[in-house]
Amino acid sequence: MKKLHKIVIIMVAIIIIFLIVLFSINLFVVSKTKSKIITSEEAKNKNADCILILGAGVWGDKPSPMLEDRLLEGINLYNIGASNKILMSGDHSKANYDEVNVMKKFAMDKGINSEDIFMDHAGLSTYDSLYRAKEIFEAKKIIIVTQEYHLYRALYIADSLGIESYGVKANPREYAGQLVRNAREIIARNKDFLICLFKPKPTFLGDKIPITGNGNLTNDKEL
Repeated sequence: MKKLHKIVIIMVAIIIIFLIVLFSINLFVVSKTKSKIITSEEAKNKNADCILILGAGVWGDKPSPMLEDRLLEGINLYNIGASNKILMSGDHSKANYDEVNVMKKFAMDKGINSEDIFMDHAGLSTYDSLYRAKEIFEAKKIIIVTQEYHLYRALYIADSLGIESYGVKANPREYAGQLVRNAREIIARNKDFLICLFKPKPTFLGDKIPITGNGNLTNDKEL
């Protein structure tokens, strides 16, 4: 009985230590990047190489509500002169699932020139998107657009990779299931904190496509 009691105490202690570490890293990531979240008006003066819009779900040929809000904010930033280039980064790992072409078409339908829109077809994760923004598209200063809960992690990754970055949040409404996302994001921040310690290469790399050039080089079909 004493042995069982000791095992229980040890297990409880391990769980408590795990939770302390988990929430400490989460707090560190948030506190380190909070000051980099700025307004669209502040973003106008940053002279960024590009506006990086991080992908989210698409429903057929339509962006999900979360992605639509990211796109609308990114388009707004382009229109007010925060940058003259937009980098759409998302998942296009399967022929029947294509976030980036949906994103680019949405922006073009809003009047953005095709040449100013680059697509990163291999933005399979937040880490991959940021790594490739620097190494493939040669972006040195970026404005990241996503929902606020996601911005802290994206900004932390960018900072770890040596990218000057600022974040503009795109959450003008409430989203179903946000409490679950917030909980999962705590785990994701811890995961990417560890990944950033080692800085592995992303799933895919490839030839360089400078963001200063023509976005049509990233087209894989007619839009």
